[in-house]
Amino acid sequence: MRINGETHYLWRAVDHEGEMLEVYASKHRDRVAALKFIKRAMKRYGLPRTIVTDRLRSYRAAMNVIGNAADQTCGRWLNNRAANSHQPFRRREGAMAKFRDIMTLRKFASVRSSIHNHFNLERHPNRRDIFKQNRSAVLAELRQLAA
Repeated sequence: MRINGETHYLWRAVDHEGEMLEVYASKHRDRVAALKFIKRAMKRYGLPRTIVTDRLRSYRAAMNVIGNAADQTCGRWLNNRAANSHQPFRRREGAMAKFRDIMTLRKFASVRSSIHNHFNLERHPNRRDIFKQNRSAVLAELRQLAA
């Protein structure tokens, strides 16, 4: 992503259902940034069974430091869920003519992921009435936050 003329990298953690768990923006795409992001995500959500990544070598280097390099899998289409979670950022970036500040990006990422995770319920095997109850609860919570 380009923020105020500088390149920043967006790190995302996505679970097996496509829900965005963690978002982190950094100026570098190296072992230190990967280590910081992985530690942050693991501190919040615990140790995962497997970590699906692209073939970026900084992931492997960071996981060697942590000691869970055996849990990493890389494959041709395995990280599609994480790649598809990047599309709303691209849409917003184009509509706003780029993000102007890294704090704006972080704020958008946190709000977007929480709202998207509440409303994106098509993969869940819920009945229609339960879906409506959950949606109305989320809308009431959003109205309360906005007031």
